[in-house]
Amino acid sequence: MSKYPTPEQIQTLLAGPADRPVVMLNLLRFKERADAPDEGLTGKEAYQRYAREMKTFVESHGGRFLWGGSVDSLVIGDTEERFDFVGLVQYPSRQKFVEIAMDPHVTAIGVHREAGLEMQWLIATSEEELVPKSS
Repeated sequence: MSKYPTPEQIQTLLAGPADRPVVMLNLLRFKERADAPDEGLTGKEAYQRYAREMKTFVESHGGRFLWGGSVDSLVIGDTEERFDFVGLVQYPSRQKFVEIAMDPHVTAIGVHREAGLEMQWLIATSEEELVPKSS
């Protein structure tokens, strides 16, 4: 399972609505034990090093960490995939997300992400009402 987007996936992301925020749904699975440079930590602990710095960086560029939580059960669905954590992060735009993701600072702190992350699904979402407001 990939941990980074392909160029085609970035182009698909950028083809979405450019004039409004994008909320990224992060589905994360951590390694049991972290790799270098975070040996001695769990995968989650290594990823938390990355997430703390990433939160500060994203917020300094107009984004917001909206919600995060541990996955405790699968209620509906049938899949072999399992995830440990779900997070929602809002970015001002799709273009801003790409700029942040490609920033040299994010690359530098990404060593902790790589050390602790076994797998990730990252899903871009646009706000839409499923049930229209009643009049």
